Amino acid sequence: MAVVFRRTHFWWAAAVAVLAAAALTACGSDDRAEPAAAPTTGSAVAPTATAPPAPPPQGKLRGYGTVRQLTETADLVVRGEVASAGFRVDEVLRARTDTGVRAGASITLASLDAGVADMAHMSTLDVGQRVVLYLSQDAGAATPTFRTLSGDFGVFDVTGAGDDAVASSRSQAMAVTGLRTEDATASGHGFRTTLGQLRAVAQRP
Repeated sequence: MAVVFRRTHFWWAAAVAVLAAAALTACGSDDRAEPAAAPTTGSAVAPTATAPPAPPPQGKLRGYGTVRQLTETADLVVRGEVASAGFRVDEVLRARTDTGVRAGASITLASLDAGVADMAHMSTLDVGQRVVLYLSQDAGAATPTFRTLSGDFGVFDVTGAGDDAVASSRSQAMAVTGLRTEDATASGHGFRTTLGQLRAVAQRP
């Protein structure tokens, strides 16, 4: 029994020594992991520059539904021919008393302001064209200067002579739809009448 005890004691002491050594080793070393560094970028990303918005158009043109509306708004309604230097007036259909325009006169026509939104869709008045024009007068101009009402709305091309001459709106889209009453079904199809009808509305809107 004495031998067995000695051997048991020996193995017990050895086990205790091994455990003690392991504990000292664990205390002497620092096995804790270093905290992970926050992700970084090589360089800051600059905010994307945006172009400033384009300036808004200065305005939209007023639409007219009838020849009567054009007549009541216009300072001057004339028939004539586009000349190389202005517009030759052959007939005054209607005029405000302060315009001073008479048949045989030559008047100056100005274009719409470039900033008007619908300017890109306007036609031009070319030399030799015979037309009826519904005009507004520029206030404060040194010489009498006029503009067609809302661009093409105020332009009728004339073909033929006399009251039966055909008067057609210059534009299909920018056109009235009736003489004194609007016709919704005619919108976008242009308007066609006679010079005699334009004269009648001019005399009695």
